[in-house]
Amino acid sequence: MTHSLLANARLFDPDLIRRYDKSGPRYTSYPTAVQFHDQFGEAEYRSAAERSNTAGGPLSIYTHIPFCDTVCYYCACNKVVTKDRNRAQPYVDDVVKELELQGRLFSEGRVVDQLHWGGGTPTFLSDAQMHDIMTATGQNFQLKTNDTGEYSIEIDPREADAHTIAVLRELGFNRISLGVQDFDERVQEAVNRIQSIAETQVVVDAARAEGFHGVSLDLIYGLPFQTTDSFMRTLDTVIEMAPDRLSIFNYAHLPTRFKPQRRINATDLPSAAEKLAILGGSIERLQDAGYVLIGMDHFAKPNDPLGIAQRNGTLHRNFQGYSTHAECDMVAVGVSSISQVGGAFSQNTKDLMAYHEAVSTGRLPIERGYVLTPEDHLRRFVISEMISHFHLDFSAIEQRFGIHFAEHFAAALTELNPMVADELLRLNPQSLDVLPRGRLLIRNICMAFDEYLSPEGAQRFSKVI
Repeated sequence: MTHSLLANARLFDPDLIRRYDKSGPRYTSYPTAVQFHDQFGEAEYRSAAERSNTAGGPLSIYTHIPFCDTVCYYCACNKVVTKDRNRAQPYVDDVVKELELQGRLFSEGRVVDQLHWGGGTPTFLSDAQMHDIMTATGQNFQLKTNDTGEYSIEIDPREADAHTIAVLRELGFNRISLGVQDFDERVQEAVNRIQSIAETQVVVDAARAEGFHGVSLDLIYGLPFQTTDSFMRTLDTVIEMAPDRLSIFNYAHLPTRFKPQRRINATDLPSAAEKLAILGGSIERLQDAGYVLIGMDHFAKPNDPLGIAQRNGTLHRNFQGYSTHAECDMVAVGVSSISQVGGAFSQNTKDLMAYHEAVSTGRLPIERGYVLTPEDHLRRFVISEMISHFHLDFSAIEQRFGIHFAEHFAAALTELNPMVADELLRLNPQSLDVLPRGRLLIRNICMAFDEYLSPEGAQRFSKVI
């Protein structure tokens, strides 16, 4: 598998790259956020929470901390770039209020199996502020106290040290994700993220010393001045750090939507062919080092929960990437955060002032959302299966949803025929298998099953390659 993946990556000729280098979703959700609308508000969310309580089961909680000390030019996250740490306290107060509002909607006894803080930079907050948010979370939801939940936080090593890591462990976090992106100095300068190997290693070592269950490192390929050789050097350094998980994301250059990206010169970006070679080389290098390809951008050690979930068929994908908690409804707190509750998606306002005005008057700060239809649930399951397991069992889907697969998805299967000819996948009467070459283009394959995607709408998304 290892060498065939890279060999197949090299088989991508320029014509093939041009045909498949389309714009399309990353499918952290289906339907995607493009379908969200402002007719979904607080009343619709409360109904979704009631449906969630009827179904029961554990919960996942996501908290968004938007503040950053400096701007990374590639970043597409909702963030507030400031060196004024005083701006954080009013936001912390608002998050505490939203946690109270959210907590009233969900039945007691629903254990929080998964918790995640993202950003921005969560450790922009002081130790006391982080303590206040975690305390409020525990007062309004049932957190696990035996360290068996998956409680993670995103870390910028430039904003953390051994003391920070000790505080996070005391608060109950047991997994951390560290942003690296690239260790090449020229690349770091081009994206305004200067971060040494040494300060990254300090945080990794501290996490292990404090007994964190897992360390994940995030890389980005497709940044200015990256080459296959330069990225492999970064990857070799990362492999020496021996993270439990690795994410290697494709940089999405959308300067018309994200202002910081306008500081990146498009002519400095690697070509589609070079990006594909970087991805193919990364897969080979990581598999040789013992890592398992979890999905299109995630890798893990075989004994990591993600690797185990992939083997036993319980892997799931959501707004945080791949997850082992498919059964959890996700309650999201903070500006721009997206909840997935009771068969519906909802997104909070992206504006700090609007967020404050809502929660301070006892209103949920919901700006838009979407209630899934039966057809959405079907297609969401199909896309999730492919992006998580690279395989579809038609008969299992037929039994689960009461359809005839070939008839229901006749148009999608016709659209896949050129991909069969290009050896991206194999179609049998009762199954679909994504071939090694197709794993690099899994988004293209999923797009065939997307009922909402149009050539015009696709332009809202990043390029696949």
